[in-house]
This record gives sequence, C-alpha cells and structure tokens, in this order.
Amino acid sequence: MESNNNQKTLEFSNVKPEIIEFRDLTYSQPSVRFSQRPLNLKLDILKPVQDEKCPIVLYIPGGGFLSVHKEQALQQRLAIAEAGFAVASLEYRSIPNGKFPEPLIDIKTAIRFLNTNSEKFGLERENIAVMGVSAGGYLAAMVGTTNNYKEFEMGEYLDESSMVKAVVDLYGLSDLRQIAKDFSEEVQHEHESENSAEYLFLNGIRPFDRISENDKSKIFKNADPSIYLSEHTPPFLFMHGDKDELVSPSQTSYLYEILVKNDISADRYLVKNAGHGGNAWMQPEIIEVIINYLNTHLKESY
Repeated sequence: MESNNNQKTLEFSNVKPEIIEFRDLTYSQPSVRFSQRPLNLKLDILKPVQDEKCPIVLYIPGGGFLSVHKEQALQQRLAIAEAGFAVASLEYRSIPNGKFPEPLIDIKTAIRFLNTNSEKFGLERENIAVMGVSAGGYLAAMVGTTNNYKEFEMGEYLDESSMVKAVVDLYGLSDLRQIAKDFSEEVQHEHESENSAEYLFLNGIRPFDRISENDKSKIFKNADPSIYLSEHTPPFLFMHGDKDELVSPSQTSYLYEILVKNDISADRYLVKNAGHGGNAWMQPEIIEVIINYLNTHLKESY
C-alpha cells in the first residue's frame, strides 16, 4: 500500500500586521430638521495591533451628498491600515438630514472625537490626514482648506483641535457650479436644475428651505474650498480618472492649480482608463501612491 504523506513545512515573512476593528462608535448626535430625535452618527476604526500609537487617516465616503456608507472602500482602508495607520471611516449628515455646512461640521467633530479618544484607541493625537472620494473628496478638501476656521467648529469636543496635516482627494468636486464642465451641454443643464444633488446640498429642500437668488450666489461662493486658503492649509494629493463620467476631471485640476499658485504643496495624478469609483481605485499602483503620500506627511514629519 502506497504512503500518502502530504505533510509540509511553510515559512512566512511576518510583514503584515494583524488588523483589529472598532465598529459603530458614536461620535456625534446632531439634531436634524425632519425628526424629533437626534441623528446617531457613527464611525469605524481599522488599526494594526502594535504597541506604538498610529497616525490617523479619516476616510470620508462619497455618495453624491445623498447617501453615506462608512463601509465603502474596504480594500483601500485595509491596505492603509496594514501600512501602519489607524483608518477611521465615518457617517455624516446627508440630504435630506443635512445641508452645507453641516457635513463639514460633522467631520470636524469626528476629528476632535478621535483626538479626544487617542489614548483609548492607541492613536497619535493631532496627527491626522483626511481622505475622501467624490463628494467625500470635496468634503476632505473643505476640511483641509478650513484648517483653523472657527466658524465651522460646532458640536462636541470643542476643547480639541480639528486641524489636519494632509488631504487625499480622489475624484472630488471643487467648484459646485461646474461639476459637469467637461461633459455635454445636456449633462451640464441637468446639473443646473434645482433637483440636482449639489443644489439640494447647498440650498436645502423646498418648501422647507426657501433661498433668495442673492443668497444662492453667496452659498455657492462659500462652498468653494479655494476661498479659505491660508497659512494653515495642508498639502494635497489629488487623483482623478480620465474616464470619469460623473465628476469632471477639471474639478480636481481647478483646486490643484489654485493651490500651486498660492505656493501650497499639491500633487495631482490623472489616472488612465479609470472611471468614477470602481475596481481601478483598489489596484496596488493607486494605493501605493496614497500610502507613500501619507508616510511623508504623517510619519516622516511627526
């Protein structure tokens, strides 16, 4: 009878850390216009198991200002956590529960929450970058350019800072009046409608919100991240797919060029054959650029 010995020895390099998750941590309970109960906003944290504290990356999901899923982009977040970062992913107010600047206020509250609880979760206090995609990229840009702007500091943990050290903006919006600038006239016209997501995000929902034409113009201006640039504006990394059919690639080049003109550090990659989201953004070439950027601004400078 033949012997069937399949026992083998397997060696490993031990380069990947164990990752743990803290899920559904309530960071804020803001009131909303259409409910008598406050909204219970939560975040998750992925982090490596290690004795040293981790720098923080706050991931801001997209969703066209209409929906927010903190479970988004798991592969990206996991890879960044494996590279030695604590990666938080959050919910924020979206239409109809929130309009500008309420989501920005929520994100700044989440940053202060992470600083407040840095010892509890093994985080490097005040060593934070924000990373967002699409509408989340826009909000990440707003967080960065409004560093140290007190008018957006509301809610809980106000004794903590909401300053960030770097921004990663993936195919995000900048000038909300020209989201479809690179597209057909028909698509541009759709974005001019009072039913467009960006209009509802800025001006609210009728009949509950009635905005004058003069006020609409002011709100669009105040929602442009480029008007808040200051000595506190951190470095930016932009990435945008050249096949994006939802957000014009010129949206990231618009803010990139303004940052460069103002001598603020910025890098921009146009990603060939990448659309708006999808598996292209989970590829190692993309994630490597992001991790290298985060290493530079959160690890090497800390």
